[in-house]
Amino acid sequence: MSKHHTKNFPNESDDYRQSRDELLSVEVKLRRQLNDVAELRKSLPPGGKLKEDYVFIEGGNELSDTTTIKNTRFSELFDDAKNNLIIYSLMYAPDAETPCPACTSLLDGLNGIAPHVRSRDNFVVVAKASIEKIRVWARQRSWHNLRLLSSNRNTYNIDYHAENEDGAQEPAINVFRKTEDGIFHFYNAELLYGPCDEGQHPRHADLYWPVWNLFDITPDGRNTGWFPKYTYDE
Repeated sequence: MSKHHTKNFPNESDDYRQSRDELLSVEVKLRRQLNDVAELRKSLPPGGKLKEDYVFIEGGNELSDTTTIKNTRFSELFDDAKNNLIIYSLMYAPDAETPCPACTSLLDGLNGIAPHVRSRDNFVVVAKASIEKIRVWARQRSWHNLRLLSSNRNTYNIDYHAENEDGAQEPAINVFRKTEDGIFHFYNAELLYGPCDEGQHPRHADLYWPVWNLFDITPDGRNTGWFPKYTYDE
């Protein structure tokens, strides 16, 4: 019998239960640490004021060929009474035929939860490719719930580190906050830019990317050489 609860499973050994209890103790600590990190994040002071009211090119989240293409300012990304804005930067360069397969995997999942996110906060996806190319890809992936924007004609990507000095695209995650004093940067998932522990990927998007967390609860874990692909039919 577990020392943490009253459940046990058919035919489990004492050795399994002891090891599982040890793991559960660590999982409890991790849950608390995640809460502590979230509280620290919430207590951040305002970051820098938005550099400029960037103009994006938008195609909406209705993926039919008749959807109107329009210019949308950064300040127009905030719905009434929703003061937080989450921006995921899809790695899709203007001259690339297709976007990053890892970003595609992440957005396949976020497409499903986007309506839930937008019930509380504003959420958009930005890429450097043209809006026409973004929409073609979105139709192929059935991204009906994502608000898609092109930053092809502004400097948002380079200013907020979704693009490096060589023009390579980065999978940045940024959060902004609208206040009476203007729009301020609040958060970036900066694990992307910092040093990694030996043998580790930056893993800045782990908490928002369920597939890796599901692999982590299997005997093989995530570190089997697997990497997201567009399709697994071959």
